[in-house]
Amino acid sequence: MSETSTDAKLVRMANQIATFFLSQPEAVRVDGVATHINKFWETRMRRRFFDMIDEPDAGFLPLVVEASARIKRPGEPDSAAVGVGQETADGAPGGKGVAAGESLSEPSIPEATA
Repeated sequence: MSETSTDAKLVRMANQIATFFLSQPEAVRVDGVATHINKFWETRMRRRFFDMIDEPDAGFLPLVVEASARIKRPGEPDSAAVGVGQETADGAPGGKGVAAGESLSEPSIPEATA
């Protein structure tokens, strides 16, 4: 991969997120990584992420690669994505979400399902 400093930062940030979620229960790891990226990465970051994710030498940890299926692709429907749209609003305090001025500081760790 032809790596720029921006690409290296994206790989490092994604891997740091994955490293954190490796300390969480296995049931929440993939959705946790995807939810965090969906909530906090802007469109151009996710666009470049998807340009890079399928490259075999991009440097992403396996958990990041696995979570990529649940990350919102810019310009595509978010039916497979987690932590976006109505799902986020439903889980937000008061059910309004950030569009209504609620904080982004809610945890990115999805609650484990029974």
